[in-house]
Amino acid sequence: MKTVIGCVMILSAIVLGLWAGVWWAFIGGIVDVIEQVRAPEMSAIAIAIGVAKVVFAGFIGWLAFAVLAIPGKLLILSD
Repeated sequence: MKTVIGCVMILSAIVLGLWAGVWWAFIGGIVDVIEQVRAPEMSAIAIAIGVAKVVFAGFIGWLAFAVLAIPGKLLILSD
């Protein structure tokens, strides 16, 4: 049962890492910047946060992946 739970955690880590890194940070950051540029009144902090999300998208994705993958691997190896 530990192996199955560990595999599910690793698969969930892959999905979470892709969602957080690609969709939320990278694409979401680009959308945030575009929305602020098109807005009648731009917010500098919103543009800065959008750019920071794009710059750190890879790190955010890897961090989200590691949160579930490391415990999942340790659970598989504990058998």
